[in-house]
Amino acid sequence: MREHLEVINHRDAIDFLEEIVQKNEQLTEWTIKSIHRLVLKGIQDENAGVYRKENVLIGGASHRPPDYVIVPELMEQSVEKVENEWSICHPVERAAKVHAEFVKIHPFVDGNGRTSRLLMNYELMKFGFPPAVIKATDRAKHYDALDHAHTTGDDESFIQLVSTSVSESLDLWLSVI
Repeated sequence: MREHLEVINHRDAIDFLEEIVQKNEQLTEWTIKSIHRLVLKGIQDENAGVYRKENVLIGGASHRPPDYVIVPELMEQSVEKVENEWSICHPVERAAKVHAEFVKIHPFVDGNGRTSRLLMNYELMKFGFPPAVIKATDRAKHYDALDHAHTTGDDESFIQLVSTSVSESLDLWLSVI
């Protein structure tokens, strides 16, 4: 049942992304929490759209997310980076940075990966790119590149991985039209 809800919730979240892209809305904490609410709807309603109130670990990662007490401040700073510091980045780089930054903070108890990929695709869609899909076969490389970025500050391999995914999505999109 959980997997069924995850698929339905993902569809609803994509519909929401399309709606806010059409309205040309900026990324805000409200947007992030709304996306997360959609991701966990009917699965963990008590945690949906609510920043975590406990410390967490990411299985298999060297990176430790920050203490839950500073999550709201870090999320506020993250949204400011998107609209200011990263506004000069190429859209694909910006999307990768949004994804990586969000997962680094790990603001929610559950659903961070799904929400971060939706945020990445929101950034891509704002600039006319199709959503990028991180293939299941690339998942290990994806996690390793994220962990490397989080522990060293070097996000180039992660940006490259996202760039490849975007390129593959564009190729697929163009082959259809």
